[in-house]
Amino acid sequence: MEQRPGRRRRRTHSAAFKAEAVAACRKPDASIAACALERAINANLLRRWVIEAERTEPSLPVPTPAVPLSRSESFVPVPLPALIEDKAPIRIEVRRGTMTLTLQWPRSAMHECAVWLREVLR
Repeated sequence: MEQRPGRRRRRTHSAAFKAEAVAACRKPDASIAACALERAINANLLRRWVIEAERTEPSLPVPTPAVPLSRSESFVPVPLPALIEDKAPIRIEVRRGTMTLTLQWPRSAMHECAVWLREVLR
């Protein structure tokens, strides 16, 4: 079959190029999309290479701690400061044309304030 000039062909990439691209994706804070853009290849293609590399490489063993943790060492309680209740009221300003309505609502009744505001803005 005869090829016409200008016809697109599928590009081929060397194993070294693929390995370098996959290694770049494995660096901390590296994104596959950014690595693909740097190499002028499609991000989906690079994602496929990364997945294939993960399948073919043997998985690394999970390190186990030399000294097993006791139950008391696995949980450390962290004291949190008490919540400070804000006494300031909720302040709402509604403008309709030339009229401005300013309303202050107690913070302890914020749910009722939300219900009222929903009705007013209908």
